[in-house]
Amino acid sequence: MSKSFTKYYCQECGYESSKWLGKCPGCEKWNTLVEELVQPLSPSDGSHASFSSILQEPKPLSQIEISTVQRLKSNINEFDRVLGGGIVPGMLTLIGGDPGIGKSTLLLQVSGFLSSSCGKVLYVTAEESAQQIKLRADRLNIKTDNLYILPECNLSYILTQIENLMPQIVVIDSIQTVYKPEVSSSPGSVSQIRECTTALMYLAKGKSIPVFVVGHVTKDGSIAGPKVLEHIVDTVLYFEGDEQYTYRILRTIKNRFGSTNEIGVFEMLETGLTEVNSPSAAFLSQKPQGVSGSVVTAAIEGTRPILVEIQALVSPTNFGLPRRESFGIDYNRMSILLAILEKKVGLHLGQYDVFVNVAGGMKVNEPAVDLSVACSVASSLLDRVVPSSIIIFGEVGLSGEIRSISLVEKRIEEALKLGFKQCILPLSNQERIKKKTAIELMGVSTLREALEAARVGRG
Repeated sequence: MSKSFTKYYCQECGYESSKWLGKCPGCEKWNTLVEELVQPLSPSDGSHASFSSILQEPKPLSQIEISTVQRLKSNINEFDRVLGGGIVPGMLTLIGGDPGIGKSTLLLQVSGFLSSSCGKVLYVTAEESAQQIKLRADRLNIKTDNLYILPECNLSYILTQIENLMPQIVVIDSIQTVYKPEVSSSPGSVSQIRECTTALMYLAKGKSIPVFVVGHVTKDGSIAGPKVLEHIVDTVLYFEGDEQYTYRILRTIKNRFGSTNEIGVFEMLETGLTEVNSPSAAFLSQKPQGVSGSVVTAAIEGTRPILVEIQALVSPTNFGLPRRESFGIDYNRMSILLAILEKKVGLHLGQYDVFVNVAGGMKVNEPAVDLSVACSVASSLLDRVVPSSIIIFGEVGLSGEIRSISLVEKRIEEALKLGFKQCILPLSNQERIKKKTAIELMGVSTLREALEAARVGRG
């Protein structure tokens, strides 16, 4: 028998050390190393088995045949879009998000649809009782005999039940509460999460069963557990949203079977999550009319454009140091745009508090929204209204020039669908558009020209 020994694991990044350290060398965070008792496993325990029982031999690349994989459809278009077109057999997917955001609700809805169309679905609940899942299923109007509920935390027993039932889909809710008896550490530790996820990965690949795993998040918003957890799985989805809003965004962080830039938009109602087919109309439904500081822009999320409202509030400061706050856009990028407005346009913002917000709880990170942010700040400062028929997008350089952006045609088409009449865009993009459009294009090359075109210039 091998003797057990002690190791110290970082709860943030998974770094392991033979002795305790105050600061983790991996992620450079303090007081994150926790002592765990490690029991070496014998080679016969099967923990390092291959995907298949048949030994594989190396093959030349030219002799490897590609088989067409038939994706499973969940009947939730937004969910299938994020996964790259549907569920791939053998896919191991990790879904993270804040508590109460709707992870379990979404997976229960997906399980209900798949159990009606594809066959047996096993929903393993390691945090709730079967009665609690039944109450949620009744609220979501899920009625099927192919959805099996298993309230269990022991991974060995879970794997045994999967072998007996042979479901088409498996859901584990959540990985932080599941434990492997052979590992002596407590559930949620680095060793347990790593070993349990690896065992589920072998199950998914060996049996071609799609497995969905729910993951908790830390206080800074990242998925709890070692970083190796995200490396093992095929797809990492993050469910985000604001508790003050009903909209939820399902975002792809990693995807081996599709794009990593797609998002799905849902709305949380009493009957569960419903997909939002037209996010642009939803985000602009409450846009105020005739108010300064409000500008509409077109952001690209994945392969589709989404129109969002950028709001700015500029007011005289009551303190010596003015406040700068941003919600939904990068704070550092907003600070740069404010400096450009002061240096290149002559708008003095040193005695004003500036607040910038993306309405609806949306988060936008691409540079194409720079111009709309600058116009909304100028509009609020000068108290001049940007006409509601104008949409604005473009990247702003440090010298005040307006730089070209990508996928302009898609942004213009989305603006036309919602009835916009004028579009302020980079001049270089306008010159490359050959197809005639019903919207009036106003190409600008400097930030000053853009403010004048938006009717918020100082002249």
